Amino acid sequence: MALTITDANAKELIASGKPVIIDFWATWCGPCMAMSPIVDDLAKEYEGRVVIGKYNVDEEGDLAAEYRIMSIPTFLFFKNGEKTAIRLAGSQSRETFKAKIEELLAL
Repeated sequence: MALTITDANAKELIASGKPVIIDFWATWCGPCMAMSPIVDDLAKEYEGRVVIGKYNVDEEGDLAAEYRIMSIPTFLFFKNGEKTAIRLAGSQSRETFKAKIEELLAL
């Protein structure tokens, strides 16, 4: 199960230096809901190596505004406390998402 990311814990998670993936989503978003089981599955698969979390844009707002999230789902990838160039938007296949996680780990 993916971690719940909020404005209160996001900065600390990113600053930890661990690889972090944030899924910006909302309950009313069909593509977000379609991605949810994939995100949860990959969070289990990569547990201990990558922090994968979900940030509900309807309940939180500061982080989404800071990173100018204009459409959801959007996935941002962080490593060593910094946002990387890796970014996914919209529905993705499990294989595509997993390839981006491996790319993040290789940085």
